[in-house]
Amino acid sequence: MTALLSKLSCSSIFSGRLKWPVIAALLVVLLGAARFAVFIFAPHGEGRTVRIVNFAKGGSLKNLASELETEGVIASAPLFVLSARLSGISGKVQAGTYRFSDAMTPPEILRKLSTGDVFEKRFAVPEGYSIYQLAEMLDSRGYFKKEPFLEACRDPVLLQELGIQGPSVEGYLYPSTYDLVKIDDPADMIRQMTGQFRKVYAGKFSAAEKKSRLSRVQIITLASIVEKEAVAHEEKPVIASVFLNRIKKGMPLQSDPTATYGIRAFGGKVSGSDVRRDSPYNTYMIRGLPPGPIGNPSADAIEAVLKPATTRYYYFVAKNDGTHHFSRSLDEHNRAVQLYLKGGAPRAGSPEYKNDRPNITGRR
Repeated sequence: MTALLSKLSCSSIFSGRLKWPVIAALLVVLLGAARFAVFIFAPHGEGRTVRIVNFAKGGSLKNLASELETEGVIASAPLFVLSARLSGISGKVQAGTYRFSDAMTPPEILRKLSTGDVFEKRFAVPEGYSIYQLAEMLDSRGYFKKEPFLEACRDPVLLQELGIQGPSVEGYLYPSTYDLVKIDDPADMIRQMTGQFRKVYAGKFSAAEKKSRLSRVQIITLASIVEKEAVAHEEKPVIASVFLNRIKKGMPLQSDPTATYGIRAFGGKVSGSDVRRDSPYNTYMIRGLPPGPIGNPSADAIEAVLKPATTRYYYFVAKNDGTHHFSRSLDEHNRAVQLYLKGGAPRAGSPEYKNDRPNITGRR
């Protein structure tokens, strides 16, 4: 072969019958190389096309490339596979869910696939948060707009589908961390959260509910109040006992968080206008429980309602260290208020608890 090539001179290659075929072949090679270079170094678009792609374990890179081409993320599936092979990445692609856009070059896409740089879209529901607080969080993080989420929470068709008897899904969005990668609208997210609530409740509380004198709505409603009132986990059963004792005696619950529900997030302080507000949820103005939950309680708060401590307490006041002083009588409670809220400053390093009406039940 070497001897044969040595006999071919440049002049012989570009002369006679070999001239145009060789030129055509060289042009094809050059055009192919140019196209490949453009494919490698120039993104297919400007970022207007964004796709979430799932690559299963043992999946085909060829099928993935075809999907990316069909979705408009890359210009050519064959060139994508070729670049993967030339770079030695074709056998290193890791399974997972990825987020790609047409503003990414093929090497950038392959780098994500080979390093397992998967796309995560997680949202944590904090214990006790109301639908209004969750709406603001979702909006601020760019997941869903506030109003569409609240509309979905109150959607009568969705409520009927979920079997929730009430004006909204308040109380049934279980506090946990959720994967929103495949969630396209607020209703789907609500289905996921209420589904988790049903799963947890059925597994932990169905039997205890049958022994309770409270309905499920009442259990979740009281648990949402306990969640808002409690600071220390171990006090939840005691706080639940206070409210249950007051209910048995026909006393108003006078819970601060109920006075601001639907108006603003409870920040530890209520005003005179708050406690006088005419609202079906304001337990300063009504007797017994509100018509529904004021937040989404944790399993601990639900358990506290179903298994409350046995006490004779009717009052509690914050001690400025995250715990409460519990009292059996109003006189004892007023002395505790004088000691903890009026008599001394909060301890260094602890939160400052305030209460505009310190002679009534409330954690702040």
